[in-house]
Amino acid sequence: MSLILASSSPRRQELLRRITTHFESIPARVSEHITEPLAPAQHVQTLAARKGNAISAQYPTATVLSADTVVSFREQIFGKPKSLAAARATLNLLQGQTHQVYTAVWLKRPQQAIQQRVVRTDVTFLSLTAHQIERYLSTDEYRDKAGAYGIQGYGGLLIKAITGDYYNVMGLPITVVSELLAGDELFLD
Repeated sequence: MSLILASSSPRRQELLRRITTHFESIPARVSEHITEPLAPAQHVQTLAARKGNAISAQYPTATVLSADTVVSFREQIFGKPKSLAAARATLNLLQGQTHQVYTAVWLKRPQQAIQQRVVRTDVTFLSLTAHQIERYLSTDEYRDKAGAYGIQGYGGLLIKAITGDYYNVMGLPITVVSELLAGDELFLD
């Protein structure tokens, strides 16, 4: 039996390697567009399931793990910014405020029921000046990051406090994943 991570994210691969090195990364080629507005927890559950189901259909004898992460502020969802201007607008909105990071984890073992968990972490940003925001944006770290920042890099300098799972903010709550995989000694190093 094999474990497939339905993601090409280097961060998720790095975090999963803390639990096991016995996996293959195969990105799910699915639409991440959701037409109806959903609460953030439902949004990430829907996308994690969409990714996981796509890979499970291709590899029915594998154990498939998928995840999806969004940043939410006042129930508005912020995915990966599509432009520098969008990243700037997001950071301006989040600065000095507390927002939420939601990650859904989806796991399917062959011929077993799907397991899903959603993890929420509250992140409080410092009050930032326009100069601090521009300095951060100049690092290009905001690219490909939900909410336009990465806590594990320079984005950590924007954060005043977090309540919850740090790794969730990076995109994969490893304690939850470890618990889900606990019965699979083949995968745990």
